[in-house]
Amino acid sequence: MNKRHTPAIRLIIIGDEILSGRRQDKHFSHMVSLLKARGLKLNGAQIISDEPDHIEQTLRASFATEDIVFSCGGIGATPDDQTRQAAARALGVGLALHPEAEALITERTLEMEQARQNPAPVDMSTPENQQRLQMGVFPIGAEIVPNPYNKIPGFFIRNHTFMPGFPVMAWPMMEWILDNKFSDLHHRQSLTEYSFLAFSLPESRITPALEHLERQWPTVKAFSLPSVGEEGRRPHIELGVKGEPQACVHALAYLKEQVVAAGGQLGVLG
Repeated sequence: MNKRHTPAIRLIIIGDEILSGRRQDKHFSHMVSLLKARGLKLNGAQIISDEPDHIEQTLRASFATEDIVFSCGGIGATPDDQTRQAAARALGVGLALHPEAEALITERTLEMEQARQNPAPVDMSTPENQQRLQMGVFPIGAEIVPNPYNKIPGFFIRNHTFMPGFPVMAWPMMEWILDNKFSDLHHRQSLTEYSFLAFSLPESRITPALEHLERQWPTVKAFSLPSVGEEGRRPHIELGVKGEPQACVHALAYLKEQVVAAGGQLGVLG
């Protein structure tokens, strides 16, 4: 197995419709689920506008990292779709119609005409079809990312995957990239997570134990999620550990002991 280190994995969601609330993002939770199934985790996510300079600045900073990045939205061919152009500027390269993308878009156009029972050959030189081909204009050096929904591909360059905003298209692309480009990173490290509820305990009283826990078990990260008592529950803290499995078992036992010693009451999630 290739022993390269596991880069940070991030998600960029592009779209004024998300920021304005006209649409709700669905990519974040699905990305987390896809990564978890492969023994990976999401290290960061951001939602940005359709404004071209904003996209370019965001991507310029992102391309300067070694991170694995998934970008959703803005790769269509309407005026508000500016991601392809911004990516090219951020990379300092030109744009060109990708030959594989051209073939796939032509094939898709033919299928649509056949569905309309139009027997005439497809003329890709018409203004309408030339506009369709714009969706295959990618930064020079990009590879296509297959789209099983309608064949209109996304693109991959410098560890960055660019996909449409539609989940039905983007999610299979995410899986394809994870399984075809980064399969050597799957399940590289066995990790686990445990948590429980603690009642009648201020967070400040258990914090020293959390700090000691991470010093005692360096492969374990402790977490504390306080609640003021939503949904009819008493105020409580969700305490937990995540990391190397065997160390987590010992760290969890220690943490429960410390909660009881500090006067708290143990509870279970559910």
